[in-house]
Amino acid sequence: MYDVHHRLGVSLENNENADATVILNHEQRERGRLLLTSTQGTEIRLFLKRGQPLMVGELLKSDCGKLIKIEGAEEAVAVAHCEDWHTFALACYHLGNRHVKVQVKALTLMIKPDHVLEEMLQLLELTISHKQAIFVPESGAYKQSAHAH
Repeated sequence: MYDVHHRLGVSLENNENADATVILNHEQRERGRLLLTSTQGTEIRLFLKRGQPLMVGELLKSDCGKLIKIEGAEEAVAVAHCEDWHTFALACYHLGNRHVKVQVKALTLMIKPDHVLEEMLQLLELTISHKQAIFVPESGAYKQSAHAH
C-alpha cells in the first residue's frame, strides 16, 4: 500500500517512470482523501490538500518514494457546439449562472449529461451530441491565482 501526501505536478519526462497508474473520473480528481487501486493492483491512499483538483497527467509521490501517475477516466459527456461566438458567449453565461462544471473549447462546451441543461442549450441553438470522453472542467478563475487572500 502506498500513502501519498505529495504532489509533483504535471511532468512529461517522468510519466514513463511511474511505479503505478490510477484512472480517475472528474469527481474523484477533486477529492483529497481517497482509497484507490492502481491499474497494477496496488492500493493507494491519498492524503492531499483539499480544494486543488488533481490534473490528468499529474504525478504524485508516495511516502516510500514511489511515483503515481494520474490518468483521466472516460465518462459520459454532453457536447454542445455552435457556429458563432455570440451564441457561445450566451451559452457560457447561462451555464456559469447555474454554476455548472464546464469544459471549454473553441465554440464547444462539454458538460455532464443533464436533460434540462441540454434543452436550454438547444433553445440557444447549440447542437448537442453525447460521447464518452475524459472530462476536465475548468477549475475556476480564483483557483488560478498565485496569491492568498
